[in-house]
Amino acid sequence: MAIREACGVFGIYDSGGGCARSTYYGLYALQHRGQEDCGIATINDLELSCYKDTGLVGDVFDEMRLNELGGTMAIGHVRYGAESEKRRENAQPLTFMYAKGSLAVAHNGCLINGRELKQEYESNGAVFHTTTDSEVISHTIALARLNSGSIEEAVCQTMKRLRGAFSLVVMSSRKLIAARDPWGFRPLCIGRLGDAIVFASETCALDSVGATFVRDVEPGEVVYVFNGQLFSNTENCPENSSLCIFEHLYFARPDSVIDSQSVYGARILAGRQLAREHPIDADVVIGVPDSGLVAAKGYSLESGIPYNDAFIKTRYIGRTFIKPVQRSREEAVKIKLNPLRATIDGKRVVVIDDSIVRGTTVGQIIGLLRGAGAREVHVLSSAPKFISPCYFGTDIPSKDELFACNHTTEEMLRIIGADSLGFLSLAGLDIITPDSTCGFCDACFTGNYPIGV
Repeated sequence: MAIREACGVFGIYDSGGGCARSTYYGLYALQHRGQEDCGIATINDLELSCYKDTGLVGDVFDEMRLNELGGTMAIGHVRYGAESEKRRENAQPLTFMYAKGSLAVAHNGCLINGRELKQEYESNGAVFHTTTDSEVISHTIALARLNSGSIEEAVCQTMKRLRGAFSLVVMSSRKLIAARDPWGFRPLCIGRLGDAIVFASETCALDSVGATFVRDVEPGEVVYVFNGQLFSNTENCPENSSLCIFEHLYFARPDSVIDSQSVYGARILAGRQLAREHPIDADVVIGVPDSGLVAAKGYSLESGIPYNDAFIKTRYIGRTFIKPVQRSREEAVKIKLNPLRATIDGKRVVVIDDSIVRGTTVGQIIGLLRGAGAREVHVLSSAPKFISPCYFGTDIPSKDELFACNHTTEEMLRIIGADSLGFLSLAGLDIITPDSTCGFCDACFTGNYPIGV
């Protein structure tokens, strides 16, 4: 099965230079979207340079490297590999030379026809160096450019061939391009910093470089920068869209705004709705750091049960859900969270987690709470039950791994060792994004995919 990615992308055009440094700060803000590897590509006097490696942004780049990269244009990428080990060749941006010049591509998402396209290109002699859909996209753009009048036209033509999730930043020697798939599965936004133009997966990355949010890239839209001016092509824009609802529940940072909806606001509403659907007589409400904390505050606000911190988190451990190997997820939880006995001992505790996917992490958390003296542990998920795999970039590859697919609620309760267990309802999911300007994909909870898989 092809590698699945839920990554972060960043791009900037600034005639004043220093774009590598801005991209570094942008990627730092997007580090939560991927911790396997990262990279930055830049243009200096029409020449393309790139550096990438496995590791965190702060480990891969230093002052000397950023000064060397410079750049009046730059794109960057952070990645996690769902099925591969840390392989440097899978790091992005991908860069290459072809008949029309140089190109750099960074991609967030997952194609459902990636394997089909790869086989087509290989049968015509193409050679692939990575296991990523991003290289398939790069080949598609390069082929389209041979019969197009411009790189932005080639990207527009490429979008007609791709099926699945793809938010892209693409850079030629003269132009910076951003594109979002017609379903809008993954977020992408536009900002300005003086005369500079910025593209990013989330608005928090705009904030990190001092850019002002302009708007989201529309599903199906191709926007590009040429000589400091921003242009748009909307020929591939549909009437309906399907942003992944898991962006609001888990992936995105709470200080981001996606398609007009505050992520923080969505999580507060999810917690409030949980309190209405699952009232519990308890002493304290706690959240599982970090993505369960805001929903826990929402539950507290609605229920009147006091909210308190219950875990001290080791900040140098990455997110466990997106660890590529189950054993590494389990080991990370053990050293990542340490319970605060003063908050827990002798208390009836409501625990809010952002989701329950495989069931192993929540079981370990309950064990930590019991060990710290909790009298009762009631577990609530601010997401509905996962019943279907995702084909668009979230690491949920098989029903065999989904806790709710293989057990009843009573069986899950017994396995994890909680006193009660509840999930946000599908109806509740519908009310947590009142300000959103887009539709949503909730196939992982319903099995209803917006496109055929």
